[in-house]
Amino acid sequence: MDFRIIPLAIGAYLLGAVPTGYLATKWYRGTDIRKMGTGKVGAANVLNAGTWWLALIVAAFDIGKGAFVVLVAKMMHLEPVYQIIAGLFAIVGHDWSIYLKFNSGGRGVFVSLGVITMISWKMGLIALIGPYLLFAPFKQVALGVFLVFATFPFLAYFFTGPLGVQDKVAITCGFAALGIIGFIARTAVHRTELSKGQSLDKVIIYRLLFDRDIANRKLWNSQAIKNRG
Repeated sequence: MDFRIIPLAIGAYLLGAVPTGYLATKWYRGTDIRKMGTGKVGAANVLNAGTWWLALIVAAFDIGKGAFVVLVAKMMHLEPVYQIIAGLFAIVGHDWSIYLKFNSGGRGVFVSLGVITMISWKMGLIALIGPYLLFAPFKQVALGVFLVFATFPFLAYFFTGPLGVQDKVAITCGFAALGIIGFIARTAVHRTELSKGQSLDKVIIYRLLFDRDIANRKLWNSQAIKNRG
């Protein structure tokens, strides 16, 4: 074991935990993003709050958090297994921030994009094109993200060479862990009032596939808009 990963992992968590969306909306609007929309502090909820350019800035910073910690691991000449571990700690920090008392973090999507891109730029390109260019026109970005989380371990394992993946087993396991973290971040949150009449299994399925608690997207989005005020 390379013990240099210990301080790097701690630093990765603390950097990932910086609640960019919360700080940005607090600075720009003087409001608490946790009381708006979905209650999350990621770029998606900043966009729900109606400030698209601020959401772009938050997304860029979140991508940078994930990319930076992996870059540092590379500069330290750490093996790929430690690079992905550093990235995972940044994602966990973003999703369960110590600065927010481990509540109301983000989904970790953009931090994950930064990690994935530094591990394999080709897979990072797929992760960007899939959800945001192919699925966005159909308003199904959340489904695209779900497919990325679900399929990337298999892509890393079976297409190691073409995708430029180093250490097939380590990266495959790392991407599997990344997916599990993403799925937990989507599902392990309090139920909303809109979902009280739904069975738990349906809520979990809706959250996994669509990142909402109910099937009706318009009703869900209208509630998010209502919460902005």
